Amino acid sequence: MSENNAWKKFQSFVVNTQVWRAIFRTGIPTTPRQRMMVVLNGVFLHLHPVRLPKHAVKVKYTWCMGGLSFFVFLVLTITGILLMFYYRPTVEYAYGDIIDLREQVPLGIMREIHRWGAHLMVITVWLHMFRVFMTGSYKPPREFNWAVGVILLVLTMLMSFTGYLLPWDQLAIWAITVGSNMAGATPFVGTGGPGSSLLAIGDVNFVTSTSDAKFAMLGGRFVGEAALLRFYVLHCIGLPFVMMIFMIVHFWRVRKDGGISGPT
Repeated sequence: MSENNAWKKFQSFVVNTQVWRAIFRTGIPTTPRQRMMVVLNGVFLHLHPVRLPKHAVKVKYTWCMGGLSFFVFLVLTITGILLMFYYRPTVEYAYGDIIDLREQVPLGIMREIHRWGAHLMVITVWLHMFRVFMTGSYKPPREFNWAVGVILLVLTMLMSFTGYLLPWDQLAIWAITVGSNMAGATPFVGTGGPGSSLLAIGDVNFVTSTSDAKFAMLGGRFVGEAALLRFYVLHCIGLPFVMMIFMIVHFWRVRKDGGISGPT
């Protein structure tokens, strides 16, 4: 009994300090209103609604694919940052750094977690889109958020595509060669297309001036060091930044549209 009183006094002391009030602005949530205020005043918690309908927490309805996709994205972000400490995006060092990450570097398992996490994120995002479609959650008033989700799906595939080149082995080089040749056939901005001149990106040596989707992707006429650097920057900075913006909009619209749609 004395231990409980001592613990309550300690809690009261901490809650009444200026530091606690400056950070949390509320006491220990013991009532429904206090719990609501903790959610509304929290930096991250306020992104979620205070109340949730029962169907929103049923695994058999949601499949948890949206939450799993975001969780895997966080795992990929953390492991990707760790990998950036050891990986050098150059033709000379890229492949050797991948081998060292697997065999020599401490926490080399991060590379495997990152690789399999990337495969898992593609699967979870597709399943999330499938669940949303099958439950009719794309219908008004959620059609805008469905469009945002489609954009996130495309960005997820682009993240996987750009990361595929970074190991710089034969499989990666020839896979990107095939993918870039497909980009050369892109309507309007492909090779010889009427909109290819809008890209107007000069050769890496500024000897010729080629402007089409394939050249813009590779920074040259073939998969070389310029392509490796471009894919590295897109994979580590460009695409994640855009994805985070669209994810914030996606989560915000889920809340503004009344939460997860219920079964009809």
